[in-house]
Amino acid sequence: MAIEHKSKIVINVGLDENRVPEELYWSADDGKIENMEAKAALLSVWDSAEKETFRVNLWTKDMPVNEMKQFFHQTLVSMADTYETATGDDKMTETMRDFCAYFLENMLKS
Repeated sequence: MAIEHKSKIVINVGLDENRVPEELYWSADDGKIENMEAKAALLSVWDSAEKETFRVNLWTKDMPVNEMKQFFHQTLVSMADTYETATGDDKMTETMRDFCAYFLENMLKS
């Protein structure tokens, strides 16, 4: 099957002298997003040959802790939704959603 269209997603990271991220900007051709500022990004890529995940976890040094907690909760919820769509596994999806509710409840207490 021939590829008819390609799309590009770019993440630009501005680092300080210690190579700690100070700024993140991302662009996505298909989403018509160009140099949108972000404070954090989690990227996971599956390597089918090695059967393992390559991860890039970035956040700027001025990312507020309360926003990082919210970012993690929303990411976990999104992962549960994606898991359901990708696998159709209702039982584990509900288990993941239960954990998301538990995570949120306990995160708000801390």
